Amino acid sequence: MRVLVLCTGNSARSQMAEGFLRAMDRGWEVYSAGTEPAEQVNPYAVEVMREVGIDLGGSRPKPVEQFLGEPFDLVLTVCGEAERSCPVFRGRVGRRVHIGFEDPARAVGSPEEVRKVFRRVRDQIQGKMRELL
Repeated sequence: MRVLVLCTGNSARSQMAEGFLRAMDRGWEVYSAGTEPAEQVNPYAVEVMREVGIDLGGSRPKPVEQFLGEPFDLVLTVCGEAERSCPVFRGRVGRRVHIGFEDPARAVGSPEEVRKVFRRVRDQIQGKMRELL
């Protein structure tokens, strides 16, 4: 099973979803990308994923364009903007699914308040990825 997870910046939600899918089924090839990739994976995403035993430390945001010619069994969008601007893939795509999540990168407040938002979104993503499997 080849899966591509898309969001806008590929810095939090899609990275977390990729991490969970990889950990839940090691037989799947899972990638993530962004329609407008950020410069780095959000440090809070790295931190809260480490709390559940998944290391995103070596991950980097990637542009969706690098995957357009590849075949995927599933293209999963995890934010509304990526769903609206999802490009046409030249490779075969079995299914497209949208499961939207709040953008934790927009959280404001103290570092602990921001962590709480990232943890909540992380837990929501984990639950939905389990359902998807």
